[in-house]
Amino acid sequence: MERPASGEVFMSQAIQPAHATARGELSAGQLLKWIDTTACLAAEKHAGVSCVTASVDDIQFEETARVGQVITIRAKVTRAFSTSMEIHLKPVTLLTEQDHVEHNLAAERRKVRLQHEDTFNNLMKESSKFDDLLFDEEEGAVSTRGTSVQSIELVLPPHANHHGNTFGGQIMAWMETVATISASRLCWAHPFLKSIDMFKFRGPSTVGDRLVFTAIVNNTFQTCVEVGVRVEAFDCQEWAEGRGRHINSAFLIYNAADDKEKLITFPRIQPISKDDFRRYRGAIARKRIRLGRKYVISHKEEVPLRIHWDISKQASLSDSNVEALKKLAAKRGWEVTSAVEKIKIYTLEEHDVLSVWVEKHVGSPAHLAYRLLSDFTKRPLWDPHYVSCEVIDWVSEDDQLCHITCPMLNDDKPKDLVVLISRRKPLKDGNTYTVAVKSVILPSVPPSPQYIRSEIICAGFLIHAIDSNSCIVNYFNHISASILPYFAGNLGGWSKSIEETAASCIQFLENPPDDGFISTF
Repeated sequence: MERPASGEVFMSQAIQPAHATARGELSAGQLLKWIDTTACLAAEKHAGVSCVTASVDDIQFEETARVGQVITIRAKVTRAFSTSMEIHLKPVTLLTEQDHVEHNLAAERRKVRLQHEDTFNNLMKESSKFDDLLFDEEEGAVSTRGTSVQSIELVLPPHANHHGNTFGGQIMAWMETVATISASRLCWAHPFLKSIDMFKFRGPSTVGDRLVFTAIVNNTFQTCVEVGVRVEAFDCQEWAEGRGRHINSAFLIYNAADDKEKLITFPRIQPISKDDFRRYRGAIARKRIRLGRKYVISHKEEVPLRIHWDISKQASLSDSNVEALKKLAAKRGWEVTSAVEKIKIYTLEEHDVLSVWVEKHVGSPAHLAYRLLSDFTKRPLWDPHYVSCEVIDWVSEDDQLCHITCPMLNDDKPKDLVVLISRRKPLKDGNTYTVAVKSVILPSVPPSPQYIRSEIICAGFLIHAIDSNSCIVNYFNHISASILPYFAGNLGGWSKSIEETAASCIQFLENPPDDGFISTF
């Protein structure tokens, strides 16, 4: 193995039965302890002084490890900020392209971390405006009162460093244990840790302290549940007087599987007390921040899924385009994340795939909304994410191929797309109009160095007539990596681009241009 760089540490650990759960899988708590230790060693290697854990960004658990396997943990200082410690840290030396990528992502994570509190407070205020949407009585909804769990740990010398301060990883491991018990109270199945929201250590604890861990379920989201854990520390005098120090809080997200390893669906939560409502709303706000943060700071290469356009298969490609949109709309598990006036926004997260549904109530006939939204050449009039749309080919009365250009984002090149647009009027006695969009590969419009060729996997409009003068316009987008940057800030609460675009769309539909200005497509 090559010699580790400055500020880089490797740790290999063989997983023993003592490190595992009853299922023979590595305990998430044990993994957190090892991660914290390795990270601390890397920090001390760079700083040259003793270090303690101040905070931990959100953690995603992708795979499991089992007894008998060996895992290797790599910790690397990617960036040093002068305010992170009481000393001025030397800058990190960047040697490779990957070093530069990690260095830039560290800045993005820090920016998100510093904005977290303000963003959370803004989302909490926003969510209080649509309580009626969130707290409708639902059959099978349950209270979380029975999920409250408390545990007490005495900090002994093996739990602390040479200064007597409790290891951050040990505290995280204890938190994971009590949170797992809390989650299991709601599902009576095997819960496993999927991710952790940001750990922030508010103060130290030392050898001799009693640590009290209190956990409770805050909210559920289909196949996942959020558990909040609060940690208070008591020295001997504080223990006798019943007053402690709040040293840490975190929010842990679990899935649960049945005997056949199939994910189970958690019951919906019914908040009752004022504190229930606060925790319920907080979980929704954190989920939005988590979604945005997960995709903003991820660095994944896009795997193209575009299909080749073949005129001989035009009918089947068009039908599959429409069918894919209807299947996306019919999926279960959509969660409302925002609501304002005539607009609701829902998200659906399936593994690493994110979809968005925007519902708009429009004071315009469905057939007119259909005609206006079918004409993508006019979309730049209301959608700031579109600069232009040029019709390449009229394939049939209901299908066309278009070249779309998008604005530049984050000082990068502008994006472009080549798409198939398929539309359908309602069947007899129906009231739903369809406009489906997906990317295709068209040899006559190859990628240009002027743009970053992007893709739409599945998107479009389903327009439902309410009466002769109003309709509901539903926009769906199965988000690709290239399109994601336009959505992530909105999902995380850092922008209002989706709401603003939806409002602009409503204005466009309710006050359309003159008929002569509208395409007949």
